[in-house]
Amino acid sequence: MTAFARYPSLVDRVVLITGGGSGIGAAMVEAFAANDAQVAFIDIQAEPSYALLAKIGTAGQRRPLFIACDLTDIEALRQAIERVRNELGPVTVLVNNAASDDRRKVDAVTPDFWDRAMAVNLRHQFFAAQAVQPQMREQGGGSIINFSSVAWMFGGIEMVAYSSAKAAVIGLTNSLAREFGPDNIRVNAIAPGAVVTERQLRLWYSEAEADEIAGRQLIKRRLLPDEVARTALFLASDDSRMITKQCIVVDAGIR
Repeated sequence: MTAFARYPSLVDRVVLITGGGSGIGAAMVEAFAANDAQVAFIDIQAEPSYALLAKIGTAGQRRPLFIACDLTDIEALRQAIERVRNELGPVTVLVNNAASDDRRKVDAVTPDFWDRAMAVNLRHQFFAAQAVQPQMREQGGGSIINFSSVAWMFGGIEMVAYSSAKAAVIGLTNSLAREFGPDNIRVNAIAPGAVVTERQLRLWYSEAEADEIAGRQLIKRRLLPDEVARTALFLASDDSRMITKQCIVVDAGIR
């Protein structure tokens, strides 16, 4: 069994993960909890989130703080972040993971659909970063990890709104890295490839199609959420303390 790195600098660090109830987000909640961080996560879906809490509790790890919240409601997001501060302490790691890769043909995209895509995939990332900046500043620094996607690099089919939002995340990351750098706050992005999650298998492709996608990668095995989570651990830790304004692609070399 492969033994992966542990990060002593993450012990007791307050980590906030958005969209942490399932998929890549859940893998990150587990990974940070396994590194003895104080983890809080926000998700709109209560059932998988409580199931995740039970799983982590069974593993004997510190129980994360779960806050049910619709991230498109910016005031509710701000209140959730303040609750994390009050219950766990100042946030020094923010992982802006929450997203939804809803798909629609170009001629069926409406203004409401477009605005919803921006709200779910882009807008909350800025306002979460805005809210944690003062907390990180008072702690002497921090790490913000935004989630992009390789979809914008390839031009995903029926994903024009999603791809546009994920491209904008790179601009957001670069600008915030420059704005927050003087406060020793690092801002980076992760662009996952075709990560095989329960949602992807349920909504977008079959087991056979998942294997076909893996066959188009240079590393020809399924890309799983844990691989992305380990990248987030590195970017959150002091091991990457001089890395900022970067986008790390985790896609197994898909072409």
